[in-house]
Amino acid sequence: MNLDPGTIAIIQLAWSRRLGLADDALSAAGDGTRIYSVQDESRSVSFMRLFGREVFCGPEWAARRARGKSAAELSRQTSLAGLSVEYGGRTVGSEHLCFADAFPEPMEPAEELAVSEDPEIAVQLERLCPPDDVAEAGLAGKEALFIVVDDSAEVPVPLAGAGYNIRDGILADISTLTAPSSRRHGLGRYVTSIAVEESMAAGLIPQYRTPLDNIGAARTAAGAGFLAVGIRSEVQLTA
Repeated sequence: MNLDPGTIAIIQLAWSRRLGLADDALSAAGDGTRIYSVQDESRSVSFMRLFGREVFCGPEWAARRARGKSAAELSRQTSLAGLSVEYGGRTVGSEHLCFADAFPEPMEPAEELAVSEDPEIAVQLERLCPPDDVAEAGLAGKEALFIVVDDSAEVPVPLAGAGYNIRDGILADISTLTAPSSRRHGLGRYVTSIAVEESMAAGLIPQYRTPLDNIGAARTAAGAGFLAVGIRSEVQLTA
């Protein structure tokens, strides 16, 4: 399954704007082209490869050091940190950029569950999860929320949640969080599929960013119909 060419063009537009480039910067570039966006006041260095186009963003000194390095090298967060070690380069992370433009295959959990959009339920779910997972998902702060709850008891118990923020009026940036006791039951995929359907119904293109070392997130994204078509790495400059 491939993304529709029209979807690709819209994604390229959204990311061109997010990176401070001309609207057609990515769509007009040839396959394998690398764009250097020099921003001397920038407090970060980043590299992105998306649909065969590459964008390096950062101060002039970082751009000089990046020239001649391969996409594979620059995609590793350790490589970007190495470029900027004397500037206090602090790793933010490396992630796959995943997108979907078709409704996911219908799926239902093994038992009937309710879906809540209450931010307080999202906060309750976060309290059940490891801090690193909570920080990565940022679920409670999402503009749109979908929390699967077991409401068979007097007090509903949150099991898994997904939500999205709208980026550049085009992309629905989705993340998922599942309570440890509810993992490996397909609930993450289920609630992510709900977020995909709702965002598409709102006229948005679903985007899912999965850290390179998070196999569970990659499986959740693939199960909800996302395709990994890009990669992005970033470090923050602290000196």
